[in-house]
Amino acid sequence: MLTDRFGRHIDYLRLSVTDRCDLRCSYCMPDDFKGFEEPRHWLAFDEIERVVRAFARLGLQRIRLTGGEPLVRKNVHELAARISAIPGITDLSLSTNGTQLEKKAQALRAAGVTRLNVSLDTLDPSRFAAITKRDALDRVLRGLMAARHAGFVPIKINMVAIAGATGEEIDAMVAFCIDQRFVLRLIEVMPVGDTGRNVAPMSLGPIQERLRSRFDLIDGIVPGAGPARYLVSRDGQFQIGFITPISQHFCDTCNRVRLSVDGILYLCLGQNDKVDLRTPLRAGCSDDQLEALLRDAIQRKPLRHEFGELPARIMRFMSSVGG
Repeated sequence: MLTDRFGRHIDYLRLSVTDRCDLRCSYCMPDDFKGFEEPRHWLAFDEIERVVRAFARLGLQRIRLTGGEPLVRKNVHELAARISAIPGITDLSLSTNGTQLEKKAQALRAAGVTRLNVSLDTLDPSRFAAITKRDALDRVLRGLMAARHAGFVPIKINMVAIAGATGEEIDAMVAFCIDQRFVLRLIEVMPVGDTGRNVAPMSLGPIQERLRSRFDLIDGIVPGAGPARYLVSRDGQFQIGFITPISQHFCDTCNRVRLSVDGILYLCLGQNDKVDLRTPLRAGCSDDQLEALLRDAIQRKPLRHEFGELPARIMRFMSSVGG
């Protein structure tokens, strides 16, 4: 098992397959951003599979496909099928904005993806367009229905708590998820890049307590590899998670690292510690050398982020490292 110098077991890789996206969410990527990685710098599927196999031999079990928007990469379902067949990988999930799900949900399910997280910050069409710079809410909602039809359970809705969102808007999302049997997760904005820092922070603590009282929720547990703390309905039919990297960080239990599409292994979202895997891969490193590189990388994982103390430390955009 991969264990860092602080005794944390690292069993979860967030794997970015592209830095491109068909939305331009205000907290993630500038509307006019054009600084994408050249495709020749992207890890090929063979290279990605080789890295995942090395991680799996070292005990890593969970993979989440991310982006950017992972479904804009051609044939990503073929990569999913290759990863799901790797011995030791027990959980393959995918994060998406939902715009491509109507067309691709069935193929993803057949490829071995078992869980989906869908980003959806509002049910109001005009506010959705203001946040994402695209008029695509209907496509996302159709994608959610297609995912359910394909057999995905659970489907988690990721709603970023953006300053200016009203209690009524959050309550509407809660009601939607109760009705549709989706798991809702509220997420604090992280100051990653200028886009993240330009959004006023919003602590989830008061929202959590208001929702606990409003919907008669109690503390509960929902399976998954992430850091959310959950409230559930008394009948167990609804679950809502709170991801609080700013107001109540969870660094002491962090079990994950991130691999960007250009082969950079990021050891903490809120620090600059990273390891280049693409160069040794393309220089012909052996499996033993690759595994040694991964072991050494995990020992460089920092204790915690410093979003509070040094919010301007991270200059990259969230889309470049896998949200």
